[in-house]
Amino acid sequence: MSWDATKDPMVSDELSVREPPKILIPVRVLEGQTVPEPLVEFLTPAEIVVLGYHVLPEQTPTEQGSMQFEDRAQEAVEAIAKGFREAGGGVETRVVFTHDRDQTVDRVANEVGATATLLPNPTGEVEDVLVAVRGSIDVARLVDLVAALLADDDADVTLWGLTGGGGYDAESAVQRADATLEQRGFDPERITVEVSGSETPIYDIVARSVEFDVVVMGEGGPPVLSALFGDDAERVAEGAVAPVLVVRDLPEPAEEATDEHQSTDEVATDASDSDGPVSGDDHSGETDETGETDETDGTEA
Repeated sequence: MSWDATKDPMVSDELSVREPPKILIPVRVLEGQTVPEPLVEFLTPAEIVVLGYHVLPEQTPTEQGSMQFEDRAQEAVEAIAKGFREAGGGVETRVVFTHDRDQTVDRVANEVGATATLLPNPTGEVEDVLVAVRGSIDVARLVDLVAALLADDDADVTLWGLTGGGGYDAESAVQRADATLEQRGFDPERITVEVSGSETPIYDIVARSVEFDVVVMGEGGPPVLSALFGDDAERVAEGAVAPVLVVRDLPEPAEEATDEHQSTDEVATDASDSDGPVSGDDHSGETDETGETDETDGTEA
């Protein structure tokens, strides 16, 4: 491999993924959605935040939803967190009752500093990982995340560069990604490199996800999460789509929260879990502009 990824001017410390990475996992907590055991094992090198959410009808106050369903939701989220703790991973939990799922997921991802957001579709053993490369930020951040998660694994990785106009050089991008993985110690025999054109990259990635155990892709703007977490019947039919890790774009500089940014449309419960419980509950009842109320219930180890 002639490409020296360490000297690539498009790869900088500012674009690098933190290690260990932090993964936000939103789950439909009252609908029985969970995280498959093979996926728990795959994600163990990362720090996990399980976000159990329930979307309420617009006419239902979030405080009412919290009063009715909080205990049940907390129990379900704790069951998921227990799997990560037993696998040796670090995990935090939150429960949210909201009127706007997408805004809630984005808000919590910003708050916890998530590297990526996971769509936890069913999967078997993680043996083949598709890394969809669609932009320059994907090269540094996607490869960093994959390298961190697969450092002690033997899964195969397919680097798939997608061109869609705009002058993006997908071939050079996947070469950089390939070189970076090899310089991180990956066996070249585990890496496949492909490049193809696409006018609809998000949906082409989703369609091809049936061939792989996990898909890793860059955020590339709000439409990606809306497409992946939305209600596209063809996509979600029969659970045919693999789990998707969406690596987040670098966040905008944080601004101090003020009262004028808060509302009463969202209710959430925060908890951080590790080796053992710490006694005590703190129900803060915070609200913000996403229509969500936050209540904190903390355990940490």
